[in-house]
Amino acid sequence: MSALRFVPGRYVLLVWVLALFLAAGGATRLALMMFEAEPANFAPAPAISILAVGLLYDLAAAAYVLVPFGLLALVLPNSGWGRRAHGVAASLLFLFLLFGVLFTAVTEFLFWNEFSSRFNFIAVDYLIYTREVVGNIRESYPIATMLFGLAVAALGIFALVRRPLWRKASAEGGPLSHRLAVTGIVLMLPAASFWLVADAPREALASVSARELAGNGYYEFARAFRSNDLDYRIFYKTRPREDALRDLRQEVVAVDDSSLSFASERHPLERTVTASGERRALNVVLVTMESLGADYVESLGGKKGLTPNLDRLARQGLMFTQIYATGLRTVRGLEAISLSIPPTPGHAVLMRRNNKGFQTLGGVFRDQGYEPLYIYGGYSYFDNMNDFFGGNGYTVIDRTMVAKEHISHETIWGIADEDLFKQVLREIDGRVAAGRRAFAHVLTTSNHRPFTYPSGRIDIPSGSGRDGAVKYADWAIGTFMDHAATRPWFKDTLFVFVADHTSHGRGRTDLPPENYRIPFIIYGPNWLEPRVIDTLASQIDVGPTILGLLNISYTSRFFGRDILGQTRGSQRALLANYLTVGYMEQGLVVELSPKQRARVVVAGTGLPVAAHHPLNAPLIDKAIAYYQVATETLRGP
Repeated sequence: MSALRFVPGRYVLLVWVLALFLAAGGATRLALMMFEAEPANFAPAPAISILAVGLLYDLAAAAYVLVPFGLLALVLPNSGWGRRAHGVAASLLFLFLLFGVLFTAVTEFLFWNEFSSRFNFIAVDYLIYTREVVGNIRESYPIATMLFGLAVAALGIFALVRRPLWRKASAEGGPLSHRLAVTGIVLMLPAASFWLVADAPREALASVSARELAGNGYYEFARAFRSNDLDYRIFYKTRPREDALRDLRQEVVAVDDSSLSFASERHPLERTVTASGERRALNVVLVTMESLGADYVESLGGKKGLTPNLDRLARQGLMFTQIYATGLRTVRGLEAISLSIPPTPGHAVLMRRNNKGFQTLGGVFRDQGYEPLYIYGGYSYFDNMNDFFGGNGYTVIDRTMVAKEHISHETIWGIADEDLFKQVLREIDGRVAAGRRAFAHVLTTSNHRPFTYPSGRIDIPSGSGRDGAVKYADWAIGTFMDHAATRPWFKDTLFVFVADHTSHGRGRTDLPPENYRIPFIIYGPNWLEPRVIDTLASQIDVGPTILGLLNISYTSRFFGRDILGQTRGSQRALLANYLTVGYMEQGLVVELSPKQRARVVVAGTGLPVAAHHPLNAPLIDKAIAYYQVATETLRGP
């Protein structure tokens, strides 16, 4: 502390601020380590690495927090009123910081519980949708009690230190020349932090868990704000365009057809898909189920007793056992299913400014004489759904179009699934009565925190957790199918059930396949024989598979392919998690990440594959081809 004697009095307060910020960061990191409970992180070497790298990022973030205190110390003079004014202003600022670091620690914990990571560009996106996010927090947690507790804690700590704090805050700042020099140094710290501290220390850590724990929430949020829409061609590993396009064309052609050609002047993958049988003029109801991973579906080896209706439909229809979501958010699922495109880095296409003019599944149906509907139980401005679907030819029906008397229960995310499905029945009834065929893409919401639903439906109390929400969502599907079976259009309708993503992000690698496996069921008792399909495939294959079952011929720009009609090409899945994009084939996962990094790991263990492994280079080439060409089609060559 003797060194502090050479620091002008009021500037000692910056040391207090730094100590507070580092203590909060370190305590948050230790709490998350204990919550994560990953044994490998508590071994001496990993634990020291996590804490040391974490301290570096805490210091980097603290550089920005010191700035307002440094400026305040500079501008207020050493006169009596200046010292008193500085004392009051700095004390209030310190109190605000106390509450801020406590509040951030709690929100980081809640975010980690949901996404198993520090703040990322999901947190940035959620700033846009404060109604849903704040509403979800209010419905899921005792927010008033939490805020009151944080305020009491901040005031309590402030009361303990208020006297020495006042003495330092109301002290002289030294001559103006000294204040200029010290504040100048403080102002240079953020620039030094920005240029000297990058991703390398964090990326050097061995595991995904360690890298996330070593991060700092403030730093990661700012990083996500800067880099939430990366151009694959700049930040990721690429290949010569002709080679990538050649390999990808071989992959997307799912059938043996030597006469097939590509219209490269319009779109690099444009080709004609010719049906082999008579066209089936059926309605299609495509239900995208919120957060339903295979681990909750009994027929896929998941928890028992939660999905009896889906399990029944799987036994009576087509059950796909090896389907993987492209991401961990609803927008990624909607992107994959509607556009049949890989999950390129950064924002999903729905969230981008340039999100129109692409071929969509609804567009193909529209060209076949259908009316494509997008039916959502929430407000469709969320995640830019209305702009995307409405701007690409769908008729959008959302919460605003459901009469109050038709709503039995709702949360901040939307109306109960049973109410949503009743609206679906009304919409299809109207189209069929008018002589039109309908393609209805439905997105459910009940399997989402706060996990509440109407009482008396199932044997698990509302609001008790995800198990109840899953069982209620399944109950709603069963009830919907019972009601649909009474409609005259039922016998001429194909029902498709597929999840948007799973409920898990935490894993041993960047892209743990078990956290992406989802149910995919197609039901049409008058048209389909029950069958189990074990082909490894991706969410981007859902649309082409539906079109294949209907024997629809069309011009395709899709990256996906008909799983049932596939006679060539690799069995593969595409996965992404924020900045890492991947490709899975033959029990191996390719991970492509910024700074042109590429590695191959064993899907079951996460262990890296040796560079000389015979599949290493070919799989990396295939992965690059998918993402490089997808970026080209989205951004232009």
